[in-house]
Amino acid sequence: MTSDAKTPSQYLKELPADRKAPMTKLREVISGNIPEGFKEGMGYGMIGYSVPHSLYPNGYHCDPKQPLPFLGLASQKNFIAVYHMGIYADPLLMKWFTEEYPKHVTAKLDMGKSCIRFKKPEIIPYDLIGELSSKMTVKEWIALYEKSFRK
Repeated sequence: MTSDAKTPSQYLKELPADRKAPMTKLREVISGNIPEGFKEGMGYGMIGYSVPHSLYPNGYHCDPKQPLPFLGLASQKNFIAVYHMGIYADPLLMKWFTEEYPKHVTAKLDMGKSCIRFKKPEIIPYDLIGELSSKMTVKEWIALYEKSFRK
């Protein structure tokens, strides 16, 4: 479910009551751990953290007018999602995350290429998401992005 909200705060205000607290906490955890240089805003109908054009003028290859996306946070119809492009592009980071996840949550990991899905907000491993958010700097993400996606 995408949103027409213009700011992360507006996005959170528009959420159903049962999603506000976990989404707010995820935003706080991510914002408190993501390395300097990533910019919070709205992108693709969700809260996003991206590399601004001032640091990476080329922008996103799919739409160069857009800043380079890195991490997204969304309240979907049946789950809360964290989209982390780093785990999609870096097999070592993916391996780390999939090995750490069971140490924090007894439920089976539900994820796609970059999407981590939480159907039950009460099982969100906030500390693990914070640590994941901290694991890649802007410089590292740009280098990995150029190696993996820019041809």
